[in-house]
Amino acid sequence: MSVPEPADAELLLPLDALHRALGARMVPFAGYAMPIQYDGIIAEHQWTREHAGLFDVSHMGQLELPLGSDLALEALLPGDITGLREGVLRYSLLLDASGGILDDLMVTRRADDLYLVVNGAVKHADIALLRGAGIDVRYRDDLALLALQGPAAARVLAAHAPGVADLRFMRAAAFTLLGQPAWISRSGYTGEDGFEISVAADSVEAVARALLADAEVRPVGLGARDSLRLEAGLPLYGHDLTPTINPVEAGLSFAISKRRKVEGGFPGAGIVLRDLLHGSARRRVGLRIDGRQPVREGAHIVENGVAVGEVTSGGFGPALGRPIAMAYVPAALAADGTRLQIDVRGRLLDATVVPMPFFPKSYVREGAPR
Repeated sequence: MSVPEPADAELLLPLDALHRALGARMVPFAGYAMPIQYDGIIAEHQWTREHAGLFDVSHMGQLELPLGSDLALEALLPGDITGLREGVLRYSLLLDASGGILDDLMVTRRADDLYLVVNGAVKHADIALLRGAGIDVRYRDDLALLALQGPAAARVLAAHAPGVADLRFMRAAAFTLLGQPAWISRSGYTGEDGFEISVAADSVEAVARALLADAEVRPVGLGARDSLRLEAGLPLYGHDLTPTINPVEAGLSFAISKRRKVEGGFPGAGIVLRDLLHGSARRRVGLRIDGRQPVREGAHIVENGVAVGEVTSGGFGPALGRPIAMAYVPAALAADGTRLQIDVRGRLLDATVVPMPFFPKSYVREGAPR
């Protein structure tokens, strides 16, 4: 994965000492020192698919907006916030005047506020944008955020937070966890069933140690988080999503709520709704790479010797046993089954456009047996 260097000195996560005690290799990411791996990316990836992985995602921005911010927030993103029910998460996008993606985020309506989780690398820019729109934003840097992901996650977490297994995908509620208040959602970034757990930073080590005490749980770093989300076909902000890409091109039209498709009223609505109606000139696609050599971000998609697109995420899919990638290509080349070539340092690799996700998702949705 591509790990950007921070502009300033690295900040330390609340669990920094625990990560190092567990043998993590630390790298700079989004301005923080973060664990990229413990036992190895492939081993951690497969463990999460088969058991449960514990991820520290405390670099993400946790924001609270007062009730009544709905309309002001809708002026910045294409989601239906006024119609959002309590305890429901909604995936949405902050957009610029041309419909370009400034960030992707989660919004949850709670009893007393709107709770947003935004990407760590751009959280301060997001806060400035929201405040510039007249929204009162409380940045909760006193909170930590863990993600427990994998088929054993519900059983493990329910032992410490009774009732949490009754949540369904994209639902959230307040719980007591080891005697401390916690906000828990059934969500994540791996394609597996799992939870994100927001707790006070000064309580998070006790929570992490309690979860890791279960034989089904192991710590997992950024490396496996990246390979898991790639297999799940989930885009990464700053790579697959940027201000030069709009939601239709990115295959995220579902994030434009039905009412907003009719009413518009969000930044870049004219461009985005035009592409929604008539189709975009380029599209994000999944690629299955022939052979064993992975392709990386920035590699060119070529046709008849001419670059026509670019890989935005790529790597080896451990659960698939082969290299995969995401790329943007012209709409005429985006149909499943289209054969393409990728220029990797002058060597042309064959690839095929395939549906995403590459690996089946395991979300526990509404209507699933309790």
